[in-house]
Amino acid sequence: MTEKITGSEALMLALKAEGVKTIFGYPGGSIMPVYDALYDYTRGKKQAFQHILVRHEQAAVHAAEGYARVSGQVGVSLVTSGPGATNTLTGVADAMLDSTPIVVIAGQVPIGALGTDAFQEVDLVGVAQPISKWSYQIRHAEDIAWAVSRAFYIARSGRPGPVVLDFPKNAQTELVEFQPEHVNFIRSYVAYPTLDQEAVRQAAEIINGAKRPLALVGQGVELGHAQQELKDFLEKADIPAGRTMLGLSALPSNHPLNVGMLGMHGNYAVNLKEQECDVLIAIGMRFSDRVTGNLNTYARQAKVIHLDIDKSEIDKNVKATVAVVADCKVSLPALTELVHQADHHEWRESFLPLNEKEREKVIEPAIHPKDGPLLMGEVVNAVAEASDANTVLVTDVGQNQLFATRYFKYEHSRSICTSGGLGTMGYGMPAAIGATFGAPERTVVCFMGDGGFQMNLQELGTIMEQQSPVKLIILNNNYLGNVRQWQDMFWNRRKSFTRMLNPSYELIAQGYGIPYQLVIDRNDLSAAVNKMLTTKGPFILECAILEDDDVLPMTPPGKNVDDMMLEM
Repeated sequence: MTEKITGSEALMLALKAEGVKTIFGYPGGSIMPVYDALYDYTRGKKQAFQHILVRHEQAAVHAAEGYARVSGQVGVSLVTSGPGATNTLTGVADAMLDSTPIVVIAGQVPIGALGTDAFQEVDLVGVAQPISKWSYQIRHAEDIAWAVSRAFYIARSGRPGPVVLDFPKNAQTELVEFQPEHVNFIRSYVAYPTLDQEAVRQAAEIINGAKRPLALVGQGVELGHAQQELKDFLEKADIPAGRTMLGLSALPSNHPLNVGMLGMHGNYAVNLKEQECDVLIAIGMRFSDRVTGNLNTYARQAKVIHLDIDKSEIDKNVKATVAVVADCKVSLPALTELVHQADHHEWRESFLPLNEKEREKVIEPAIHPKDGPLLMGEVVNAVAEASDANTVLVTDVGQNQLFATRYFKYEHSRSICTSGGLGTMGYGMPAAIGATFGAPERTVVCFMGDGGFQMNLQELGTIMEQQSPVKLIILNNNYLGNVRQWQDMFWNRRKSFTRMLNPSYELIAQGYGIPYQLVIDRNDLSAAVNKMLTTKGPFILECAILEDDDVLPMTPPGKNVDDMMLEM
């Protein structure tokens, strides 16, 4: 007879069976039995996990997201019930919109107390259901092996996403004969659709007849581990490719077919050419409103081929001429086999004058200003130029995110962590912490505004305790910069509650024992960046930025994608 163990220890064994190595968490009353079991599994002979104690449950989920984004593994968060659980929901929604595989395990009151408004009782399953791939309550210890294996399978397979497990206290303390399970099939869940060869043939026929094809590359290429398959396809068919913000590292920045970033603050040429191409090939992207602008006028002249693993994305925003529903790791090679070796030299050359116009009017003034206060673009460029090719870029949300993603360089896959769909301020610092554990051999730099930095500032305590080697760059303009820019552009410069009175970041850094430097003069920037990158462990670099530094180009909200502005 198998020895009986508690449900809490069964959870440890189930997580171990899934290959979990790192857990980001915060203990509390309703998860205490699990933390007691975790005590033995983080030390001694049973040691299987490293547990990272965050300072807020929201940070536990963002850290798990950062871990997952750079490692390709499922991130894990462990929290208590009630406010501990509800604090994770922003991160769960963020992971859902950005297709990030995480599993959140939250304590819950015993099932006998459910529905009694017991202390720290919340209907987590009901709350999490609309913003997760799956949410489930493990009511008895005998369900643990199945539920955990199913959770990890759902989180990592198909289009990845977050799973929430609600774990009542009685199931944590009940005794069970544990046998690990391996779930790799769910009847109602088709993770990997069967490739439709006829759809591939139709798509290839359209591409072979194209004179002005344009590819739009999304994070689905990264999630499908299909970077090489993408390059093979693009190079054979000679197709220029724009990348979404989350898909930026799916194709190296210096690849000759890379024509820049798509979207509201993307590159000028690729946005205008979306309105000129005759065939648009969307690969692992969802036609976000920040990419398309006004849907009524978007790419009406083009035949649209949409490659995506998630059937629900097909025709949701943009009507596809041909849809290929499959993992792009499978669909891209099938398409490459049927497309002709092509030469679209003249079409690609037509991007160059527009690129030069953007360089002259926007890029050069942003990264090589002649005088005045520091600009965000030049700080990002300085860090990018000094960083090695394997560096991971993490950003918070706002102007810091838009400048950082525009001006950083990407040579390797899984090199960007940013909150795309939800746009979560406070994401940056905890995601960067998670990234250092997901890719400990890589340098992690994190750009933040003064607003986003303060939203999860308490995670400096996690950095201090773990000596997590995050390079934090605060682009301080004393404003909620992105909102301020919109107020200037669209609200008659009525700056309603966007100016910020900031604390002394130097004193805060001292309090946490983290090396710090302030840069005001651009003559000091290069040396400060070098000091940051060569300092072992964490570092905070604060840069005093021009207060009304604006992100350009910009497509005004609701406007056509080719209404992009190069100047205010």
